[in-house]
Amino acid sequence: MKVVINIGIGGFAISKEAAKFMAARGNKIAEEELKIYNMSPYSQWHGYGDISVSVGGYVRTDPILIEAVEKLGEEANYASLLKIVTIPDDIEWYIWEADDGSEAVHEKHRIWE
Repeated sequence: MKVVINIGIGGFAISKEAAKFMAARGNKIAEEELKIYNMSPYSQWHGYGDISVSVGGYVRTDPILIEAVEKLGEEANYASLLKIVTIPDDIEWYIWEADDGSEAVHEKHRIWE
């Protein structure tokens, strides 16, 4: 199974180009993200033409997100460093985020205290 994570400092975010790519392929979250971007006065001031994830909720195993990161490469990043990691299909997992915003995929396990 492929999972998209951010290995850079600052947290998960995608570029406006990645959002456009995903919206064109039917991703509703990316469509909403672009609507917010286009209505925001910040987008005019920002000047970069990029977008960070404000809506949230991107499914990190979404084939459209994975395709965007694979096809766009560095152009999919916005204040992040996106990476696709492959993990076994038969494990329970979660995305762990460090204080600096970088992420890793961890296998779920049981803890008793």
